[in-house]
Parts: sequence; structure tokens; C-alpha cells
Amino acid sequence: MKITSPCVIGLTWTLKDTLGEVLDELDESVEFLHGGQDLLSKIEEHLAGHVAGDTLSFQLEPEEAFGDYDESLVFLEQRVIFPAELEEGMTYDGAAMPAGASSNAPTDNIYTVTEIYPEHVVLDGNHPLAGIALRLQLKVESVRAATSAELAQGSMGTGFFKLEAHQSPGPESTLH
Repeated sequence: MKITSPCVIGLTWTLKDTLGEVLDELDESVEFLHGGQDLLSKIEEHLAGHVAGDTLSFQLEPEEAFGDYDESLVFLEQRVIFPAELEEGMTYDGAAMPAGASSNAPTDNIYTVTEIYPEHVVLDGNHPLAGIALRLQLKVESVRAATSAELAQGSMGTGFFKLEAHQSPGPESTLH
């Protein structure tokens, strides 16, 4: 069966930056709904017409993936408003920021704690891969028709290569 929208595809992949550093690798197949909410549109374009067993290699520019890095989404917050057990890498939903956080931070973003200092914390609302061109090698492990329940849901629940529904490719999303 050829990949056409909508269908369910099983993929394995290696994701690298343009310097060849491996950012993510998956050896076990994960299913995605092609034509649903699981994949970036440029990835769906590359997959269209392929069959199980095909391997594809291509590059995604930042605007085709997780957007350009937006410095205006980086905020310096007082350390005292965060819990003592705060660690780098923790995330905060912009709509549920601690009391006293910057009112300039968009509430529809997810913020990652990137640095912790004695007096302040750096929160970054950019996707961790924002501003980075990505080299992707995909292997199509399986292709099958989507069930009516999968079509109704619009997703297989594995949105690794998709931006969060409340986020746009410009300023931010979250890598799953």
C-alpha cells in the first residue's frame, strides 16, 4: 500500500543536526496518522507515495520544522517564585506560571527552565530545536488503512514531529 492521506504509517528514524550530531534515534517502529495531527506537513509531503521498506533522507529548514529561534520568548524570572526542587529542563505551561512571573510571557507557550542562578531563572519559550536545520532519515516500516476511530481521533497519539496545537512554527512548540 502506498502512503496517501489518510493512512497509518509505522516509522523508525534518525534525527541529526547539520553537523551530524544525532539528536534522536528510534529503532522500534512508532505509528503516525499521515493526514492527521501527528506529523509536520513537510514530512508528510516527503512520505507521500512511498511504501513499506522505503528509506528517505532529507533536510528540514527551521521554518519547515520547529521555527526560527525567537529571543523575545526568553524570560528572566525571580528564583524565589519557583519551588526549591527546580531543575534545568523542567517545563512550565505559560497558563500556569508561578505567581509573580512576567506578565509579558505569552500564556499559550510551554517554557523550559534553561538556566538556574541564585537570584533568577531563565525560561525559554522556544522549542528545543527552534532555529536548527534538521537532517532526517526515515524508514517506512508499515503502511495500513486508518480505522474510523483513528480518523475520528485525528492522531495516533504520537506527535513527535508535530507542533503542539496551541503553538505555531514561528515562536515555539514542544518536542515530545
